[in-house]
Amino acid sequence: MRDDDLTALGARIDRTNELLRRMLAEVAKTPSTHAIFVDAGYLYAAAGRLVAGTEDRRAFDLDSEGLIEALIDKARTIFADSRLLRVYWYDGARRRIHTAEQQSIAELPDVKVRLGNLNANNQQKGVDSLIRTDLESLARHRAISDAALLGGDEDLVSAVEAAQGYGARVHLWGIEAPEGRNQAEPLLWEVDSQRTFDLDFFKPYVARRTALAFETAATRPTREDVRFVGAQIAAKWLAARGREALVELLPGHPYLPGSVDQDLLVEAEGLLQYSLRGQADLRRALRDGFWEHLQTQY
Repeated sequence: MRDDDLTALGARIDRTNELLRRMLAEVAKTPSTHAIFVDAGYLYAAAGRLVAGTEDRRAFDLDSEGLIEALIDKARTIFADSRLLRVYWYDGARRRIHTAEQQSIAELPDVKVRLGNLNANNQQKGVDSLIRTDLESLARHRAISDAALLGGDEDLVSAVEAAQGYGARVHLWGIEAPEGRNQAEPLLWEVDSQRTFDLDFFKPYVARRTALAFETAATRPTREDVRFVGAQIAAKWLAARGREALVELLPGHPYLPGSVDQDLLVEAEGLLQYSLRGQADLRRALRDGFWEHLQTQY
């Protein structure tokens, strides 16, 4: 090979190496991204059994908004150097038409509701394939680096394998079982990590349906009433904890840590003498009032 050819070859190698260095530098600067995938059928059955002693959805109330925020908060702690893409909520509905509850969940920020069908026996159909499609697509397009999957069905194994094939890590989240196990062993074998949430985690968000006096007798408050109560509680919270706690809280806006959010809900219900469980618009108004007051004090 002539000297000129060797020189040209060396120059091409140098250019290739420079392009690789630039690409690696860009990859290093790209933040990690995670998403949460919730199989609502598993969630209702396992959390209902754990907290309320039944899998029958009609027998208990699930504060889905509060629980979703608690899951987001938990993911923020686990994936500390990562940003949330969104929460995917998979459920079944007849003819894939949203129920009122599913509609309220779909209206939450950073939440995408995906519906399979419900058959005559109220069994979900098509949910597992939706999870696989989303997991595989997001992993293939490098939209996520980590997936937190709350589910237990063995049919999810193919979804896990598909996402892992494109380089994503899949972390299985489960719900404590009163007896035995509520997640398929083949699924446990395939995932990159496992985590189980216990009774204390779910207890604030699941309650047996009872006719509380203030639920039946009180008039529904307006959004402005609830917003004002949120501001009142924020003023009390700030007075008790000080500006250092405020500085720690602000980066999480618009989300509140699960413990703060639960305390806010309970105190507001006491002041209003009205239950805000399942009232997505009023819950948002409450948080808006809480945040608005805190931001004016910063």
